[in-house]
Amino acid sequence: MTNHEIQQEALTRAASGITMSNYPAIYAGFVNKGIPEEEVRPRENVFTYQAWKALGRQVRKGEHGIKVATVRTFHKKVTDPATGEEKEESYGVPWTATVFHVSQTEPIKAN
Repeated sequence: MTNHEIQQEALTRAASGITMSNYPAIYAGFVNKGIPEEEVRPRENVFTYQAWKALGRQVRKGEHGIKVATVRTFHKKVTDPATGEEKEESYGVPWTATVFHVSQTEPIKAN
């Protein structure tokens, strides 16, 4: 998988998530960093490192984000022993991710 594909996948996962279970941790974490709660908008201005890169922004060196719990979906091909048919199965694995607020980022400079 290329860097661009990783970044796009991260952005897609961030934007399409439906759970709000990490919102309290996100709000509390960024408020503790001095960012006003009303300026924290998950899935609008809070994303992972790779999602920010996909949006054309770079997390500034030395910035620390907020860790959140998530489930990462993986896919594998399996063969049905009865029919011999090959299928794709999905399964989730508990995962942690680090998210950053837009104020911790800057635009990526074009070369």
